[in-house]
Amino acid sequence: MTTTKKTPASRAVRTMKAASHDRYGDPISVVSVRDVPIPTIEQDQVLVQVRAVGVNWADHSMTIGEPRVMRLGYGLTRPRRGIRGMDVAGVVAQVGSSVGEFAPGDEVFGWCTGALAQYAAVDQNQLLAKPDDLSFQDVAGLPTAGCVALQAVRDIAAIQDGDDVLVVGASGGIGSLTVQIAKAYGAHVTGVCSTPNLEFVRSLGADRVIDYTKTDFTLGDARYDMILDMSDRHTLSERRRVMTDDGTLIPNSGTGGRWVGSLPRIVKARLASPFVSQRLRPFLSLTRRPDLEELLDLIAAGAVRPVVGSAYSLEQTGKAIAEAGGGHTRGKVVVVMDGDAKA
Repeated sequence: MTTTKKTPASRAVRTMKAASHDRYGDPISVVSVRDVPIPTIEQDQVLVQVRAVGVNWADHSMTIGEPRVMRLGYGLTRPRRGIRGMDVAGVVAQVGSSVGEFAPGDEVFGWCTGALAQYAAVDQNQLLAKPDDLSFQDVAGLPTAGCVALQAVRDIAAIQDGDDVLVVGASGGIGSLTVQIAKAYGAHVTGVCSTPNLEFVRSLGADRVIDYTKTDFTLGDARYDMILDMSDRHTLSERRRVMTDDGTLIPNSGTGGRWVGSLPRIVKARLASPFVSQRLRPFLSLTRRPDLEELLDLIAAGAVRPVVGSAYSLEQTGKAIAEAGGGHTRGKVVVVMDGDAKA
């Protein structure tokens, strides 16, 4: 007589859908949706049932494995972790034993690793309550891009009322927030973008818009107290020519050579900065709860509005990552869950 061994319910395998890749390459080719185990949370973590994920340039970089120097940390020949996604929004499904701020059913957003899945494990101090008047898509695009924009305006350039700010790549995820935050800080803002995005950037509150396909901003007469450059196509000397004597240049494109990326430009800016009156300040932004709280205050006051330009399903994650890495987005790219896993 043959008997069938039953698996106790407590040991049943719990799986979810996740967009993952096990090799570096074109996101559309290498990323696919697979069944993987639902994360196990630690005592200070929250299990979030994901509803939306903000997709960033860094997700593209980690998917293609370039610049290759980053593989020292993420895997030399293949990624150690194949699930991308840093910005998450969703509903609390489970809390660890030491979590007191959140409870199952709470709507939250924040940052983590491995967000492009139906569930994500998130440290409790990396989550905030989602405002009722904002959608999951709205808040999913805030953590990374919002902190870069806020820290650039407030901390790096220390923008004050009446300063002149130039945002190159003003229609993108970071650029669109920078335009609005700089305006909220009292700046006169000029946005640089392509022809199809001129009216969009004006709608964000930009005082002036330059179409880069027709006009080179480095040849103009205006002088800027801050330049946030998301394209980094001009030389340092070209951009310094249109800066005020004590202006701040923040190059933030992330693009560059195949092996070390933008590192040579960053080193050049750092080496030159002590010898000129202008500040050349590439910087590494850190996502922080107090900064996200300030962003929510700006949104509540009507000074900033999140802009979602493209929304993809989990099955279309490869396309979403490719668009985020292409450098021509309008607002944020997000992935929206189109089904729920069974926990």
